[in-house]
Amino acid sequence: MKIQKIHHVAYRCIDAKKTVEWYGTHLDMKFVLAIAEDQVPSTGEPDPYMHVFLDAGNGNVLAFFELPTQAPMDRDHNTPAWVQHLAMQLDTVDELMAAKARLEAAGIDVIGPTDHTLFKSIYFFDPNGHRLELSANTALPGMLERLDEVKWDMLNEWSQTRRAPHHARWMHDGSFNDTVSPAPTGERGAA
Repeated sequence: MKIQKIHHVAYRCIDAKKTVEWYGTHLDMKFVLAIAEDQVPSTGEPDPYMHVFLDAGNGNVLAFFELPTQAPMDRDHNTPAWVQHLAMQLDTVDELMAAKARLEAAGIDVIGPTDHTLFKSIYFFDPNGHRLELSANTALPGMLERLDEVKWDMLNEWSQTRRAPHHARWMHDGSFNDTVSPAPTGERGAA
């Protein structure tokens, strides 16, 4: 079996209409589908819901459930707020900065840009409390290949020690160009 792509990612929302409008206004996502049922198809449980689907670009779909008869939405309080998030990619850092300015002009608090070496990101919350990330790739040629070479060593070391391995210290100390010969012209890394 080989997965073709993620069909959709679903989150819960407080108000389906307000969520669709917010994503349309602030992230230019088109509203593509709504499904409403009085019972859950997979379980048969009586539980009315509104399920909305938004176009997240390139065949990606972001969906939300409004569940009016369930307990109010909450989050996992044992997981820090910065951990669970949805990251979406923009084409350029200029687009990222324009998005930040547009969000802030609309009164939305934005963190960043944060430089992750391979990409730059901004972070903010939707009206349901879901943390969102917009990013733009900045990887230099050879960076992703270098990370690919050490991914299993890093994972195995982490599995044994539960401490951050230093196989990719160059991402944080700026030594990438000092330790890798330049890639041939025309190659570009992407994250």
